[in-house]
Amino acid sequence: MGREGSKFNVGKNKSDRTYNGIVFDSAIEMKYYVDVILPEMERGGIVECERQKKYILQPSYIRCGKKIQPIEYKADFYVVYANGTEQVIDIKGCADAVAKLKRKMFWFVYPDIDYVWLGYSRLDGGWTTYEAIQNGRKARRKLKKAKTKEKKDEQ
Repeated sequence: MGREGSKFNVGKNKSDRTYNGIVFDSAIEMKYYVDVILPEMERGGIVECERQKKYILQPSYIRCGKKIQPIEYKADFYVVYANGTEQVIDIKGCADAVAKLKRKMFWFVYPDIDYVWLGYSRLDGGWTTYEAIQNGRKARRKLKKAKTKEKKDEQ
């Protein structure tokens, strides 16, 4: 491949995603922690935060004498707000098929937990939902396509 990092675009250099001795899975996850979690904890809006909290989406089982491993999901952040509400937050840049499948499973297994995907986009106002970012990108592509077509029609 020639480039450093994994398919999730996370480089091997941990210093790029380390804050105050905490090594995050990605730089964007670290940015959310610094931009949102820490200030809210200092203000008292968030009273508890746990990183990489594990949830079981499907338990292990035996099939034909072979143990099948459980399907697990690790949340980027589990937070409890001052008003007592809880939220599971996953920071997304681009969701792959496995992430989308695990989200569906999470919603099914844990229907009462507020589970959201968030991302960062300057064009869409900073930290916002993954869906809002996707919708913004889609609208910009549509606008660009219309402008390109308009230019072609003028020629």
